[in-house]
Amino acid sequence: MSLKKHVLCISLVFTLFLSNYSTSQAHKTAIEIKMIASDLATPWGMALLPDNTMLITQREGILSKLNITSGNVSTMSGLPNNIKVKGQGGLFDVALSPDYIATGWIYFSYSKNIAGRGATTLSRAKLSNEHLQEWQDLITTQSTTSTNVHYGGRISFDHNGHVFLSVGDRGIRENAQNLGNHAGTIIRLNLDGSIPIDNPYTENTKALDEIWSYGHRNPQGLFFNLQTGILWAIEHGPRGGDEINIIEATNNYGWPVISYGKEYGKDIAVGQGTHRDGMKQSIMTYIPSIAPSGLIQYSGKAFPKWKGNLLTGSMKLRHLNKVTLDKSNIAVEETRLLRTVNGRIRNVIEDSNGWLYISTDDGRIIRIRPKD
Repeated sequence: MSLKKHVLCISLVFTLFLSNYSTSQAHKTAIEIKMIASDLATPWGMALLPDNTMLITQREGILSKLNITSGNVSTMSGLPNNIKVKGQGGLFDVALSPDYIATGWIYFSYSKNIAGRGATTLSRAKLSNEHLQEWQDLITTQSTTSTNVHYGGRISFDHNGHVFLSVGDRGIRENAQNLGNHAGTIIRLNLDGSIPIDNPYTENTKALDEIWSYGHRNPQGLFFNLQTGILWAIEHGPRGGDEINIIEATNNYGWPVISYGKEYGKDIAVGQGTHRDGMKQSIMTYIPSIAPSGLIQYSGKAFPKWKGNLLTGSMKLRHLNKVTLDKSNIAVEETRLLRTVNGRIRNVIEDSNGWLYISTDDGRIIRIRPKD
């Protein structure tokens, strides 16, 4: 596949023409790329509110609200004072509850300071004017270490009243194969933070009840497709070996026993090979790494040729990564888009129009929609 880009810059608005050529036909998509906010800290999570505003979490422990139309940004108060902002830690994701209209609950993840150590934590609160109220920590995961890396922290909801949270291995590799802690897992809870009775390990005294899957390194993207019922995740490998996985209960995704990555500073493989019985293979592996971030499966009408494609940000290679799947959900093609944005893309979300919003580590929020 080839990719041609022609960029017309008018003030803050850019028009990008992407030509994706397959063996059978060529098609073009004209895209308007507009920066709608800048000068934020590190925008980690985004959630669109019904009033045409966007909540933006910034890793530095800041919650902002962006008026998408005017570009006005205001700071929300009421965050807890024990957010551990250090290294990769801080304030992470934000997501509206599936019953937000009725209840007003907004979910957050962050690194909680526990005696100087960080633990990935899932919380919820309600927003009144510009202040968070009724803050509740639903779970402080058993993932505390003295490191400041690999927190995970992405949130997603299914259609049956459950919330999923990704938790990284916290820089201690063997944690990901130990069901006695939450590090290196994806957990599932009821919306109120209680444990679902049908969670897979509730009868296993050697495993924590909240665990849904394990063997993860650092899942930075998590997306439940409400139409298909499939939970997707994308996680960082070491030097190579980023993975896209379909997440299912009790699956072991192999880290650090199997990996396609190499040790940092050494030209030797991580783990004990790339395959082992009882450990799942990914549907796509990136070699070299792209350093992935937020993840969605596109469902909108604005870009009909992208429907069903996975979209994830690349922080290392600075592009929007589009993955085409076949009918068996196996990756068959990868396309690298929006390189002219020239930023570490931290997150991507989709609105009801099918328009996309991406955040970059240098503090920008960018809207992508069809031109005209």
